[in-house]
Amino acid sequence: MIAKRWVRALVGGVIAVGALAGCEVPPPPEAAPGPTAPARPSRPEPPAWPERPTQPAQPAQPCPEGGVRLREAGGDAAMGLRLASLALVNCGTEPYVLDGYPELRVLDERGAPVEVSVGTGTNGVTTQVAGVEAAPRKMTLRPGAEATFSMVWRNTVTDVTVPAVEGRELEVVPRPGAPRLRLPLTQPVDLGNTGRLGYGPWIERDAR
Repeated sequence: MIAKRWVRALVGGVIAVGALAGCEVPPPPEAAPGPTAPARPSRPEPPAWPERPTQPAQPAQPCPEGGVRLREAGGDAAMGLRLASLALVNCGTEPYVLDGYPELRVLDERGAPVEVSVGTGTNGVTTQVAGVEAAPRKMTLRPGAEATFSMVWRNTVTDVTVPAVEGRELEVVPRPGAPRLRLPLTQPVDLGNTGRLGYGPWIERDAR
């Protein structure tokens, strides 16, 4: 009796195990890939600006023949009376000797001499003007130093039948025998039709 129950239990266990084995749940199928978002088009890179070429360094202005150069040194104008100064710079390597007055000519825009009476001192343009009526003296400019002289004139039209005159360039001989120097002007010598200009002697001053 006991043996039969044991056999039934054994058979039932085998059937149950078989049933469980037969009922094993299969793994779920792999999920189908979902729709993918369209790729965003990449923004085009802006064109690169071409590099600006490096400007070459401006070469130093060469020192003219004779070892000196001219430059404008300022001026003043009041009630038609004009006062302007020029500077002579010793750009050479040797001392430069000046004595008294330079030689001066006024030129027009074509480089032709202007018809004007040029004389030392105020030359009848006005009464005494500092610098213009200074006493001339001898001086030695060391390299880098400079000297100035001043000019005075009037911008006056005294006769409407005579054309007004305007100087656009100056020609200067700093001392007897020296090379002539020409300087284009940023401010003209506007003489009207007075036809007269005065100028003073060299006055030394240190440019440094």
